Amino acid sequence: MAPDIAVIILTYNEEKNLPCALESVCGWAKEVFVFDSFSTDRTVEIAKNHACVVGQHRFENFGKQRNAALDELPLTAEWIFFLDADEWLPQALKDEIAAVIASQPRENGFYVKRRLLWEGAWIRRGYYPTWILRLFRRQNGRCEERAVNEHIVVDGETGRLENDFMHEDHAGLARWVEKHNGYATREAEALLPNGDGGELNVSPWGTQAERKRWVKLRVWNRLPPLVRPMLYFGYRYVLRGGVLDGRAGFTYHFMQALWFQTLIDMRYLEMIRTHDRGRK
Repeated sequence: MAPDIAVIILTYNEEKNLPCALESVCGWAKEVFVFDSFSTDRTVEIAKNHACVVGQHRFENFGKQRNAALDELPLTAEWIFFLDADEWLPQALKDEIAAVIASQPRENGFYVKRRLLWEGAWIRRGYYPTWILRLFRRQNGRCEERAVNEHIVVDGETGRLENDFMHEDHAGLARWVEKHNGYATREAEALLPNGDGGELNVSPWGTQAERKRWVKLRVWNRLPPLVRPMLYFGYRYVLRGGVLDGRAGFTYHFMQALWFQTLIDMRYLEMIRTHDRGRK
């Protein structure tokens, strides 16, 4: 029997990534849903050629889109797993999830490690492990309505799974840059005085996500813009050993820790200048 789980995949123009994600869960999960933001490529066509249900909803931000999926899709499974279109589940994790669900656990949610594959290589250092709450009981979890870097918030106990899920973008560097251009604007808006702090508990002693949010609000935001990306790159690439992952390690940490974070700061400073000119 299929495990009592619904996999939800949010999409927008993901024709290059979606087949791998769907092939990893169709035929395994009780229900598979693609919740699309009115893609203009072959995303919906690809989804309809797989054993899944397609829904569509106009995109506002990631948190609202996840909650719209929970509210609007015809979900019947007890458990939910949010899978991004550029991610896939290996068999070891699927077996573990099925066993956990069958055991009727007391926990209402589970954190899972995300393994990043970049240029065909596993980025082991400077980034891994990243624990993300992706598996949860439908009646006990909602997503904080944050524009980016949103997290599922669960009522009740949570646990951790042993096996990883995979993050592997097949769409190419140009698409990666395009996505991160949009992410940078949302991240910059969150840095503004009235920016969205989210609903996640902020604690230096909490979960990994709660600790990261605490560092973001209490440390990162107080560092000088354009300086903090260089410090972050040095932390990940040197102190956390990213240099040991060869070319893939350098290009990933350069793009994600230095280029992307610098772009966020430049967008933030641009927003501040625009706001100051508007007040004159």
